[in-house]
Amino acid sequence: MPRHDSPTLHVTSESFRDGQTLPPAQRSGKMRAGGQDESPQLSWSGAPAGTKGYAVTLFDPDAPGRGGFWHWAVLDLPAAVTSLPAGAGAEGGRLLPAGALQLNNDGGFHGYLGAAPPPGHGPHRYVITVYALDVEHLGLDAGVSPGKLESKLAPHVLGRGTLTGIFER
Repeated sequence: MPRHDSPTLHVTSESFRDGQTLPPAQRSGKMRAGGQDESPQLSWSGAPAGTKGYAVTLFDPDAPGRGGFWHWAVLDLPAAVTSLPAGAGAEGGRLLPAGALQLNNDGGFHGYLGAAPPPGHGPHRYVITVYALDVEHLGLDAGVSPGKLESKLAPHVLGRGTLTGIFER
């Protein structure tokens, strides 16, 4: 059962401020949005007692089609990790901590895919969520889609925090 009353983590980024326009580094180059597909720097604090690991996702709820677009999902981050450097979501995950796992994004590869709303579609929200979990490992493999990750996360969430960037073209 999801814990709807879970504590809120404080999530910040040196790459952008909550509610502000995403800079070019966090926009997509692969999808021709004039960006670099660099995952933002993230820091978080306020994890509740019993936190054994973290997961981080980035979702665009405003994307047309099948109910949004998953741009990034990384899980099995150790409890001692409370930040990720800019670029940690690169394919291959060389800047991620040992044991961390990136899932396939909706663009079809393991890593961060920058913001790229359809031209003229209006502003899109890019919601980064950091989850504090009561397990070190979720027991999933890289083949799981981020959309299916949510149901696997729900029973293990002790706390969560979000940071939202905006972009339109």
